[in-house]
Amino acid sequence: MNDMNPDQTLAPPYRLGLYEKSMPPTLSLRQKLGEAKKAGFDYLELSIDETDEKLARLSWKEDALVILRRSMEEKGVPIRSICLSAHRRFPLGDPDPAVRRRSLEIMEGAIVLASRLGVRIIQIAGYDVYYKPSDEHSRAAFADSLGLCAATAAREGVILAFETMETPFMDTVEKAMFWVRRFPSPYLQVYPDIGNVTNAALLYGSPVSADLEQGAGHIAALHLKETRPGVYREVPYGEGHVDFPGAAAAARRLGVRLFVGEFWYTGGNHWRETLGENNRFLRKILDRAFHP
Repeated sequence: MNDMNPDQTLAPPYRLGLYEKSMPPTLSLRQKLGEAKKAGFDYLELSIDETDEKLARLSWKEDALVILRRSMEEKGVPIRSICLSAHRRFPLGDPDPAVRRRSLEIMEGAIVLASRLGVRIIQIAGYDVYYKPSDEHSRAAFADSLGLCAATAAREGVILAFETMETPFMDTVEKAMFWVRRFPSPYLQVYPDIGNVTNAALLYGSPVSADLEQGAGHIAALHLKETRPGVYREVPYGEGHVDFPGAAAAARRLGVRLFVGEFWYTGGNHWRETLGENNRFLRKILDRAFHP
């Protein structure tokens, strides 16, 4: 009988990815893959945001994909996840049918792109609408759209996973799980942003760990982002209020093994140093959680 601890049979016990926007936008994807490798990250999370430049990625032809796949192989760093935030501009719950059609086209394109690149997870934004008021009509439209998205994801074998956001519509894992249960599918899961969850916990007076527990069995990965009360972006690690050791320990208990360091390039010439420093910061926390 093998009485070895299951964690001891896996080396390494987790993977740490890097958010693409942590690097200057002037770099090519090949260069970004190389920089992620040099800084010690295991994979890259591709961004498809609301800008026309990033949306154009959904129209990449096969020759461009061949070059990108070759770059991943040569650099030794895969793209394992996509952060799809384009639905802020084209929401799944928008009252305008034309906008919703575009939102579904974007989702279809992202899922097909993921399938062609071998990407396993697409983190989708937990918004019904972003630049317009959320109401019962936007929520109903979101539900109609989400059912179609889940079916497309199942067709291609790509996991869609909700990011917990900074708006009341889906700022907790518990709220994300409402939609996961409404459309039960192995291809619809949750991908919490621990910084956003921490801010939500402060608002609602509930522990972060308790909210993460709400997603037991459905958390595909975890975004490791620093925040402060009411501040959701560009807070340096260690200068906010996120309990990263507690989050890492909870993630381990819940079976989460994929993590992404989410931070942004904000200018200057020291971004390479920042990549390395942030990798060491996060690795130290994760290593302690997985090798207590």
